[in-house]
Amino acid sequence: MDRLDAMHLFLRVAELGSFSAVAQQLGLARSVVTRQIAALESHLGVKLMVRSTRRLALTSAGTAYLEKCRVILNLVEAAETDVAEERLIPRGNIRISLPLSFGIKRLAPLLLDFSQRYPEVSLDMDYTDRRVKLIEEGIDLSIRITRRMDPGDVVRKIGTSTMRVIASPDYLARHGRPQNPAELAHHECLGYTASGAISQWQFMVNGQLETFQLRSRINANNGEVLTEAAAQGLGITVQPDFIADSVIASGRVEQILLDFPQPELGIYAMLPSNRHVPHRVRMLMDFLAEQLIAICKSR
Repeated sequence: MDRLDAMHLFLRVAELGSFSAVAQQLGLARSVVTRQIAALESHLGVKLMVRSTRRLALTSAGTAYLEKCRVILNLVEAAETDVAEERLIPRGNIRISLPLSFGIKRLAPLLLDFSQRYPEVSLDMDYTDRRVKLIEEGIDLSIRITRRMDPGDVVRKIGTSTMRVIASPDYLARHGRPQNPAELAHHECLGYTASGAISQWQFMVNGQLETFQLRSRINANNGEVLTEAAAQGLGITVQPDFIADSVIASGRVEQILLDFPQPELGIYAMLPSNRHVPHRVRMLMDFLAEQLIAICKSR
């Protein structure tokens, strides 16, 4: 193993805090990883990490070496990327995390198109609504849909999504059509939530953003399930356009409370905070942003 490979391996072990996790990620035997780190420590003549009760911990020398490794490896990747960019052909693998419904409905066709255009780029797509740990899981790019990002997140906004309040014609015929958000307190609401039974919905009322707490009998952390429940007449739900629009067009649900818009959701490309952004990843972000803008304009 050459010096740069050893640095890469040490960096992975330091970030994941586990020989076994790195071995599994790289498809190696755990003993291979431990021997390589031991060889690196022998070469340097210092102990880089020690075992604690739950995970590996860096020594002071290991912490200092880790920071230098990051600088060196980022410079190497930047240099290689600059050379590759001169050929204008993106190459290499991209591990991308995608939200489930939006990923399947909107992003999957775009990613397949990108793959057709750039055959020397390989895509490893993970569809999940959980917030992934980019560094620990080796993710190059994560697409997130949210109203706010956390401080320190490295992101680029690549689009927006509009929220729809929807209910079936049958439900509205039986329970009446709410004329303002306050009347939702008297209706069956279907809440998007990971836990608990309280949903908070926000609306613009007389130019001010107001929050309404609504207790819902049916809750789920998947918008398509809640949309189907609304279509079956079980209540009112709030869903993003990429889930709601096709069901509205089919006539199974109607959009209500049009005079009280909800805040838009931002669509963000989220990047690891500890590395240079490869050319292929920047190309993919540019492509997705361009295509999402075109889709938005066509609606």
